[in-house]
Formats: sequence, structure tokens, C-alpha cells
Amino acid sequence: MSQRPGIAFLADCPALLAMEIIASKWSMVTLFALTDGPLRHGELVELSGGISRKVLTQTLRRLQANGLVERHAYAEAPPRVEYSLTDLGRTLEEPIRLLTAWARENGEAVVTFREAANAARTPEAGQATLAKSTPADENLNRF
Repeated sequence: MSQRPGIAFLADCPALLAMEIIASKWSMVTLFALTDGPLRHGELVELSGGISRKVLTQTLRRLQANGLVERHAYAEAPPRVEYSLTDLGRTLEEPIRLLTAWARENGEAVVTFREAANAARTPEAGQATLAKSTPADENLNRF
């Protein structure tokens, strides 16, 4: 097998499938939120900073179907459901923490570059971008 860096992500490869599962914004946020222990659906919505209940449900189902998150329903009235990381999901804790640290350290530089590139394309759009922060920008500060 070749040792070239990109070879692990060729089509029809398990590594590519894994990247597709965890690379979505909401998958990463959800996995990160669960690193401190089990949480209920509503708690995950609050921690996520902008995810809708529907998208969170879809994200949790996808993570559960791929063995990263488990759903535990308690036989109580009213019903209670909690989500937690599986053993496989816990293997992502360190990579997610490293990516979060990178985002904290470099997020401002990415935003500055993006704003400069937008301003260079259309000066009017650049002014609007400078005045407006996005939910994604605000989430970088949360972690």
C-alpha cells in the first residue's frame, strides 16, 4: 500500500466514509457536547448554538447508526431519553479537542482572511461582512 498522504481517502474507502460521518458541522458539535457525559435532546439543542430539533434528531440518528452515539430510553413517566458516546465515539474525543484548540487559535485568522477575500471581490459585500458575525463564528468562541 502506498504511503502517500491522500491515499487513505480514495473512493470506496472506509476512511472516506468515516470522514463523511464526522465532518459535518453538527456531527462535530454534537460529539463535542457529549464528551462530558450523557445529555438529553433539549440539553444538546441548548449547547449546540443554533441547531434545530429536527437537524439534531437526524444528526443523532446518523451518529447512532454508525456506532458513535448510543440512545438510552428510561422507563419513566414522563419518558426520558439520554444520548452518550459509545466506546468508538470516545476515540474521537482527543481529535475533537485538538480541532477545537486549532479553531480557537486560528479562527480569527480564518475570519480575517475570508473577510479580506470577500472585500477584494466586491467592496460593498466586504463592508457588510465586516459588520456581521455568523452563528459559526460565535460557536468558535464557545468551545
